[in-house]
Amino acid sequence: MKLEAVDYTAENAKQLFVESLRNTGFGVLKNHPIQQKLVQSIYDNWYQFFNSEEKTDFLFNVETQDGLFPTEVSETAKGHTKKDIKEYFHYYPWGQCPSALKQEIQQYYQEANELATELLSWVEEYSPNDISDKYSQPLSSMIDGSEKTLLRVLHYPPLKGDEELGAIRAGAHEDINLLTILPAANEPGLQVLAKDGCWIDVPCDFGNLIINIGDMLQEASSGYFPSTTHRVINPEGADKTKSRISLPLFLHPKPEIVLSEKYTADSYLMERLRELGVI
Repeated sequence: MKLEAVDYTAENAKQLFVESLRNTGFGVLKNHPIQQKLVQSIYDNWYQFFNSEEKTDFLFNVETQDGLFPTEVSETAKGHTKKDIKEYFHYYPWGQCPSALKQEIQQYYQEANELATELLSWVEEYSPNDISDKYSQPLSSMIDGSEKTLLRVLHYPPLKGDEELGAIRAGAHEDINLLTILPAANEPGLQVLAKDGCWIDVPCDFGNLIINIGDMLQEASSGYFPSTTHRVINPEGADKTKSRISLPLFLHPKPEIVLSEKYTADSYLMERLRELGVI
């Protein structure tokens, strides 16, 4: 089984994209509106930030979860005992950010949100009636004006060889949110778990955009759109000396949005953050 990139400009792009999401939990888009030049510039500038002393001035706020999360407080994926080998910065328009990096990252945040709104409308359009009837409101309107949508700038540092046995860059996990939008990273390593139990490499051609379903969309669609397990494996050979920068945008509904009879967006998020040990 292989994940194929869907051409955003193709006539049947909506249908092919939603079919891929439904079958694998992932969709890959090429020829999409987000400029590679902008993504590359963000990678370069934030690489410098993560390798500077300045980063310690932006340690995260526990209450609001914005700012730098250093490697020593990195997440441990649900069901795992080893911390992921990574550090990351949580960007929200209202949160802290180095002033020199603010304009560029805000531009990306805005453009990715606009595309994400469109992709959510595709998902809704190709949801069967009995599934779309379960949505408490149109999917794209769930994120309209949301201050919870999170842009995470991830830095997977070069591996030195003294890592804890069994630790990898990102343990197998599912995302919490509705959809995750991710430009192909500057290094390979992202894999998705197929229905047959095999791990599939996600195409990392620079310029591709990778989209995956999160648990909230799975919850809102009563499982019709599956939240797929994925991981980032450690590189082999010479690639171990390279950093990996990644830029996932996690689409979160407004807190009061009803996902299902059991959860609002806020109650679901709080439950998961407690499980991850970050609150």
